[in-house]
Parts: sequence; structure tokens; C-alpha cells
Amino acid sequence: MTLYFDPEAALGEDREAFRGKWEDCLWLNVPGPFYGGETDTCRTGRISAPQHVLYGGEYLTEYVYRQPRTPAEVARLVEAADCDPFLGYGCDGDAHWTPEAVREWWRDRGRITQYLSGHDWASIDWAEQGVEAAVRDYETYMAGGLATDLRIYLYRLEEGRSPALEDPLPLL
Repeated sequence: MTLYFDPEAALGEDREAFRGKWEDCLWLNVPGPFYGGETDTCRTGRISAPQHVLYGGEYLTEYVYRQPRTPAEVARLVEAADCDPFLGYGCDGDAHWTPEAVREWWRDRGRITQYLSGHDWASIDWAEQGVEAAVRDYETYMAGGLATDLRIYLYRLEEGRSPALEDPLPLL
């Protein structure tokens, strides 16, 4: 049994939905293959992938706050990317994230926590999409399971394969 699910392997021809550019990657994205860049928040991302997509940044663009872990989750993220009129989602994060960049992102996660807690999400007219609950989910994920997920991702970046259960994970 391996610990890392490779979401890119589940893409196939759906890769065409991801035309975003790495240089546009929003700083709120969790490290991994998928990210939101210059997207249009027309309230479609969370409809398609509510456990993975949030809205944020200066212009409330869409970003990936949790990488997919199953083929079904990849399909939902593909749908979110496909619905974006700006085609601003990317799936080439693995070509750009380095172990050093992942560790730096983790060290600076307080910036994300500050951003999330600094908004009155209930006042935004997206309550029907559960944005406030998703923000709390992201905060909980950052305080809990995200560290382990990033250590597994780091192992994959450093070793070029998924860690097995007995493999020691690198430190963040």
C-alpha cells in the first residue's frame, strides 16, 4: 500500500480543462499538482468541487485548498476547471513545486490563516455555497491533516515515488 494518490494519473484527456499558468498561481493554493490562477469566480468552482475549491485573493478568484485523493475527487476538480470561463486552473504544479518551496509555503501558512480569519465570510453573498464552512474546513485542515499530506507530497517530490507505510516521511 502506498500513501500518495497521484491525481494527475487520473486525468487522462481531461487535462485539456487545465490551461492555467503557474506564474498566475494564487498564493492561497495548497501545494500539489492542481491550483487556481487567473480564474473567474462565477460561483461554479464550489458547486463542482466543494471540498477542494475556495474563493480568495484580491479579486476573489478560485483556488484549490485541498488536493484530490480519489478519482471521483479529480473528476469534480476537472468539472470546476472546465466550468471556469477564464480556463485559469492548472494541473502542472508538480513541475514547479520543489521541496524548498513546499517548506516555505508551510512556514508562511500564518499568512493564509490571517487572511481566512480576517474576512467576514458570512457577509459575502455566497452563503448558499457554504463558503464560511469551507473556510473553517481549510483552517481545520491546516491545523490538522495538512502537515501529514504535505510530508507525503514532499516524499514524492524528493524520491519520485509514493512512500510506503514503513518509509520515514521528511520533515516540513
